[in-house]
Amino acid sequence: MRILIVEDDRKVSHWLGTKLRARGHACSLVEDGERALEALEAEAFDVVVLDQMLPHMSGLEVLRRLHGRNHPPVMILSAIDGPEKRVDGLRAGADDYLGKPFHFDELLVRLELLSRRTATADHDGRILYVEDLSLDEISRTVRRAGRPVELTDKEFKLLNVLMRHKGQTVTRTMLFEKVWGYAFAPQTNLIDVHMSKLRAKIDRGHARALLQTVRAIGYVLG
Repeated sequence: MRILIVEDDRKVSHWLGTKLRARGHACSLVEDGERALEALEAEAFDVVVLDQMLPHMSGLEVLRRLHGRNHPPVMILSAIDGPEKRVDGLRAGADDYLGKPFHFDELLVRLELLSRRTATADHDGRILYVEDLSLDEISRTVRRAGRPVELTDKEFKLLNVLMRHKGQTVTRTMLFEKVWGYAFAPQTNLIDVHMSKLRAKIDRGHARALLQTVRAIGYVLG
């Protein structure tokens, strides 16, 4: 999973990031709500761990700002606990709420369930659009400017992930996890080879290139 941790206590933040990375997950750490919103606008994540008490902007305000926008599931992780506070957090838009102190394995299981639930919902089937590019998840067809684009299974899956996170940088690690189902191996050029072929198929012959490389990080579509 690609996880955004929003926590102003650096000891907690780095401890949590270290534990999650040791289990094979990629983490980005930010200390306030504004940076969290900026990170979610710029990059794709599978799930967000959000503290409720943050400087300048509370976790609940972050959730209100996210209302109506496409964003990953959010778990509130807060020392402010109790039934009423949990209800407030869930009503504000959180997908789960866990009080501090907490057991790490419980946190990890909850995050995995949130990510899995979202992935299942993502495959219910619909048509995705990025400008004049469309992808039909039911018929597994892709069109650019109305013309069909023939893709291999892996190319289709890569494009599907990118279209679901249009305008956001999707890291190589995230693409590996979602398309191949295992952790990213830095020494392989597998992603680059497939993305080069995908770019040629969807962008060649068109005035505007939709697929861009973000050097040393990943790719962005749109």
